[in-house]
Amino acid sequence: MHIPTPLRERGIDRVHAWSIPMTTRFRRITERDGLLLHGPEGWAEFSPFWDYDAAESTAWLRAALEDATTPRPAPRREEVEVNATIPVLPPVLAARIATVGGARTAKVKVADPGSDLASDAQRLEAVRDAMGSDARIRIDANAVWTFEEALEALPVLDRAAGGLEYAEQPCAALEDLAALRRALDIPIAADESVRRAEDPLRVARAEAADLLVMKVQPLGGVTRCLELAEEAGLPVVVSSALESSIGLGAGLALAAALPELPHACGLATATLLTGDLAPQPLHATGGTLPVGRTAPSEELLARHAADDALAARWEERLAACASLL
Repeated sequence: MHIPTPLRERGIDRVHAWSIPMTTRFRRITERDGLLLHGPEGWAEFSPFWDYDAAESTAWLRAALEDATTPRPAPRREEVEVNATIPVLPPVLAARIATVGGARTAKVKVADPGSDLASDAQRLEAVRDAMGSDARIRIDANAVWTFEEALEALPVLDRAAGGLEYAEQPCAALEDLAALRRALDIPIAADESVRRAEDPLRVARAEAADLLVMKVQPLGGVTRCLELAEEAGLPVVVSSALESSIGLGAGLALAAALPELPHACGLATATLLTGDLAPQPLHATGGTLPVGRTAPSEELLARHAADDALAARWEERLAACASLL
């Protein structure tokens, strides 16, 4: 694959397009694909979703360039506690996934077009029963609800979970998030209001969240995330953007470098893919993942190589983003 000049000048010497089916539909997709970039520090991942345009995807490229060419910050911890991630599934399957990897925290997806409030509540009850009363359960609505819908749904789901650790991005508007914080005794986490905002710190200034969800690629890299976390002054949960184990390594680097990490992180998502690019995928054991740089194998790069048409799309996309750096 052709490497754009701006990337070559920064030390990128190899680019590889990949594609891996998912175990179940998640974020309304069934296949995850992207690019790996190789530089002086090793391999990094560039995998913006296809609904991101070139301008928004450029932050993802900055993150990959940083990870491939710049040493990661010194870690403050050698392993990171992670949550189980529960897609919109029937309760019996949700309960089964909740116990994989030994996590004591679960993030349960809700408010999906294929579900309803009663089904969401049943899924939460099943996860609670499977994990026990001492587990922490959080939900993610992906900014789907209106304020009125969230005001109705959150107390129902709070009861079903036996008490929510927090609700992630129940509404899109900052004003609605702030109003929910005042109306309900349920902590609010901001995700889309951080990673897709022109001003990621506005959510903190508006007192619209109790904590921030940070994803390395959308926010432009580990260094940028550390700067934002310091400026925001709120607890941070590091989460994935459904990367392969190569990209998850950068998220773990951020989680390991944060001064404080009071909540489990959403980085145990490699299990949502039917395969991986690393010989030892980042699958949690004992509810934790190890911190360190992960490299792909040539055999797995070949096995999961994107077809010619998809590789050509990624080559075109890479060139468009590189031109905006």
